[in-house]
Amino acid sequence: MTEVGMWDREREKQRGKKNQEEKSALLAQDQPLPTAPLQVSAGSRAGTQRPQEGAPGEGPGERWGQECRHEGSKRGLACPCLRQGAGRALGPCQLQLGALQGGRQRAVGSRSSAALTAEAAAQTMEPMVFLFMLLKSLIQYPQHVADALDEETRLRMEERAKHLEWERIHLEQEVEQLTQEQLKQVEEDEQDNRGADEEEAGNVAANDEDNVGNEDVNEAAVAENNNDAANEVQEEEEDDFDDFLGEVVMERIQWPVQDLQRGCEWITDLMDNYTMYFGHVLANSFYPVLQRAIGVGSAFEGWSPREQDVVYSVLIPMTPPRGHSFHLELDSEEQRHVRNFRVRVQLECTCSREQQAEDMLCFLHHPEEELSSNQDPSLLDTLCTGSYLDVQKTARWFYQLVRAVWPALPQSHNWHLRLMPSTRSCQFKVSYGQESFRIELFFGVRRGDSAIFVCSQPREAYTASTTWPESYAVAEVEFFKHIARQAPPDSLHLKCLQFFTRLPLGFSFSTYTMKTIVMHLLNITPVSEWRRRDLVVRLLDIINSLHLCLRAKCLHHFIVGNQRLPQDINLPADVQRAEPYNLLQHLAQQPAAHAHALYEYHILYKWFRRILLAEDLPDEGEELWL
Repeated sequence: MTEVGMWDREREKQRGKKNQEEKSALLAQDQPLPTAPLQVSAGSRAGTQRPQEGAPGEGPGERWGQECRHEGSKRGLACPCLRQGAGRALGPCQLQLGALQGGRQRAVGSRSSAALTAEAAAQTMEPMVFLFMLLKSLIQYPQHVADALDEETRLRMEERAKHLEWERIHLEQEVEQLTQEQLKQVEEDEQDNRGADEEEAGNVAANDEDNVGNEDVNEAAVAENNNDAANEVQEEEEDDFDDFLGEVVMERIQWPVQDLQRGCEWITDLMDNYTMYFGHVLANSFYPVLQRAIGVGSAFEGWSPREQDVVYSVLIPMTPPRGHSFHLELDSEEQRHVRNFRVRVQLECTCSREQQAEDMLCFLHHPEEELSSNQDPSLLDTLCTGSYLDVQKTARWFYQLVRAVWPALPQSHNWHLRLMPSTRSCQFKVSYGQESFRIELFFGVRRGDSAIFVCSQPREAYTASTTWPESYAVAEVEFFKHIARQAPPDSLHLKCLQFFTRLPLGFSFSTYTMKTIVMHLLNITPVSEWRRRDLVVRLLDIINSLHLCLRAKCLHHFIVGNQRLPQDINLPADVQRAEPYNLLQHLAQQPAAHAHALYEYHILYKWFRRILLAEDLPDEGEELWL
């Protein structure tokens, strides 16, 4: 090797040694650099970032949400590399953070602020950090130049290094100052927010204390609602079972096939026609004035104890003719529970009417010869026995009227009339082919404007012809109409009544006794509890009530003395305030009759149970004991 070559080689070694010393001096002023060098594209000092290892073309911004393990993120700083897209400025995680590390440790080393606070500061510092780190990268990795320019390059690099070092220190001071100011502002905001949060927390705590009782109440309400829901489910299941049981019982009972409503409508139309013609025939007579007929009895109440040959009962109210008045007199004070009346007929002066009605003479102030020759006899001479209206005479008079008027009625064109004998009513039957209706006309006098009449219908085996028993048939019909207006369409209260008026046929229990028991139960049991699901319970109520009445030897009349009747049923004051009389009084007076009634009840109950259980009924005369 020549002397010049050896000199050049020695100079190269000295220059490399000197550069190494300058490099060490620069590094001594900062912390050690990360081991991963900056990736810069060839031909550019601050070019675009190369894609890191991963999916092809995947940049830092395309790996959003991945965990950043750079040194800055370990201090709670959100790494901007997770927000930078490929092809944009490099994030500080891929630039070396050595120059900022010391300043940031002093600014945030003793703080435990949230990641959002540090991220806000880091976002503001990104442009300056990028510039500073770019300059530092140029110092650390200078480009190689030719050996002829080494001395000049060295001098320029020294000057440049001093200038960059000054800029580094200045930028670091600005960054540290900016970081402290921003962190201080964030701290103040956090304190304000903390105060607001504490106040809100206090309010919430107070509200919580206030709501403790409400929560307990709500929990109790929820528990109660849950219990109510469970009870409702259980009640629905029980109702379904009861409804099924009621359906089975309904199928086991052979109900009579009847169209009572159609029969009642036909009878009503017939009696309206009769009333109209009665008015024409009796217009100028001194017979009782007949009012519009009122349907009474089981058929007009909606039930019937008979499957065939249903009797349609009709009550015709009577008012006194002109020149007469009716006065009701109680027949016997000793038998007030029977309440029989007599209708006393009294003549009234009509002299003041003679000028308006020249065809009428006063029965009180004209001679009998003049009256007998010029005027029809008074009611006292036709339908009365003495001064009292006679029931039997009145019944015969009705027969004559019905027969006389029938040909004028439109029904007579197709229907056939057949009168039937009766002493206290007018009974007849009309038929057309296979269809027929049996009708019984009763007549009576209304007590004032109430629903109580004195009527020709007898109550005992023998009733004197001038005796008019007090009738509650109209009031009872009004009661059933009242129930029908309130009852649901599927109510079975009439079915229950019909069942228990047919079951004891042949026993000593009268139809009216069973009807009275059912009316009492209807008056105290809600009408909504007489549906099919309640059928078995209601049937048991009826037969158990019968048993209790028989044991007590007492069953109060439903109308007389009943203070719990619906208000739309108008009763006379003496009827409403009267002491209820006992329909089973004869059992209290006759021990043998009472013993026999209890015996019959046991048989009846056995029959009732066999019907419910679909067992064969006993033979006639067979004795059944519980």
